[in-house]
Amino acid sequence: MEYKRFGNKYVVRLENGEEIVESIKNFAIKEGITLGNVNGIGAVNKAKIGLFKLGEKEYYSKEFEGDLEVVNLTGNISEMDGEVYIHLHIALCDDSYNMIGGHLNYAYISATGEIIIDAIEGRVDRKFNDEIGLNLLDLNR
Repeated sequence: MEYKRFGNKYVVRLENGEEIVESIKNFAIKEGITLGNVNGIGAVNKAKIGLFKLGEKEYYSKEFEGDLEVVNLTGNISEMDGEVYIHLHIALCDDSYNMIGGHLNYAYISATGEIIIDAIEGRVDRKFNDEIGLNLLDLNR
């Protein structure tokens, strides 16, 4: 990983073999980012993405392998129980130009990952919501 800072914005380049979610989490910890916005593009060769079924309160995930273009990576950085919490969604295109996407569990960079992180001053926690079954942003704190 290489990066350059411009005020509260970071331009990050992930290298071949780096895992996106873990890399962003480690970066946020290193830079002290507790709240932020994440956007990116690039290419991966292995990814696990999920879909949350509200009626079942459960994520269903599937792994994909091969040449996959990252058409869009978007999400945020917050905190839960005092730790950095990364929430990302990804849209991928395969070699037949079919799109797949969902909640990003993990993805491994193949060619490059170009990510912009916009750090926001402040903190927002997450709290598990029993009714929905997800860790939601807690804006009441």
